[in-house]
Amino acid sequence: MDQNNQYNNPDTIEEEEGLDIMALVKNLWAGRKTILICTGIFIVLGLVAALTMKRTYSVSTTMVPQMTSSRSSSLASLASLAGMDLGMTQTAELSPLVYPQIVESVPYRVELMHAPLHWEKADTSVSLLTYTKDYMKPGVMATVKKYTIGLPFLLLSKMSKPKEVELPAGWEPGTGSSEPRPYTVTKDEEKMLKYLAQAVTLAVDKKEGYLTLTVNGMEPVQTADLAIKAQELLQSEVTRFRTEKAEDELKYIQERYNEIKKEAESYQASLAVLTDRSQNMTTSRARLERERLMAKYSVASGVYSEMAKQLEAAKMKVKKDTPVLTVVQPVTVPTKPANSRAKTLIVWTFLGIVLGCGIVLGKEYWPKVKEMLN
Repeated sequence: MDQNNQYNNPDTIEEEEGLDIMALVKNLWAGRKTILICTGIFIVLGLVAALTMKRTYSVSTTMVPQMTSSRSSSLASLASLAGMDLGMTQTAELSPLVYPQIVESVPYRVELMHAPLHWEKADTSVSLLTYTKDYMKPGVMATVKKYTIGLPFLLLSKMSKPKEVELPAGWEPGTGSSEPRPYTVTKDEEKMLKYLAQAVTLAVDKKEGYLTLTVNGMEPVQTADLAIKAQELLQSEVTRFRTEKAEDELKYIQERYNEIKKEAESYQASLAVLTDRSQNMTTSRARLERERLMAKYSVASGVYSEMAKQLEAAKMKVKKDTPVLTVVQPVTVPTKPANSRAKTLIVWTFLGIVLGCGIVLGKEYWPKVKEMLN
């Protein structure tokens, strides 16, 4: 009975827990030398990592897509729900949820990596791909990592070199063929695609309806310049997706308009020549020829006037269908780097303390754990 009371007594439990904590503290104090050595090693490693790490900068810009909505399309939607067709054409909207897919697409990133940017080490504006190949040198930590941790992967890549893919004739870009061709990238462009996947991201807030474009770069001005290029390219790509059909119609009407205009001007010039030549002639043949030419000119002039109206309507449709991204938070040049050397040193120091405590406690409690497992 007394033994059960002893086990159920809260004071006894607290005393045992206190003894366990005190034993833990005594073990850590006894192994303080190991903890200090481990922490010192990690502090040195943290200093090396902090001093040799490359500074990165981050820029964010907020945009709101302006979606066009017409009254006719709303009426058509309501009528379609009731089973009626009003004969109204509804403009297809490109959802903002598709915008991140545009930013992650290969053509978007390839065009972005070839866009000229301002750099501190370059006299003129050069692209991201050219800068990484000709101007940027690998850091100390990158070189150490390459020939230590990454040495096996380096040897494997040298031993198993991928063969270059030979494209069939006519598959090169710019051949003028209307048939679809697969998109091809070089080895350097492929590496840059992986970098841009982390450097340029677009997030959509479904509830509030705004876009946040985040860009990470190597220099303050270069990062801001890259963010502006990414923003402009996104606007261009969204516009191209949205107005592609309207621009094709505008191109067709423009070509037809030019043909009718040329034909009407030709009839007008021929009519003027015939009128000047037949001023003193009153023959029926001259009058008949003039009437026929005037009839052709009248028809061509009417068609020309109608095509001019259609051309203006097509231009207005292209402008109407052009989406607009309203910039709420503009791009600003960052003044502070995104990564901090002090934080890096603190993280390495914390890892050293944790590892040192783990080694000390492991020596003390590992035999007990092993005995329990056995």
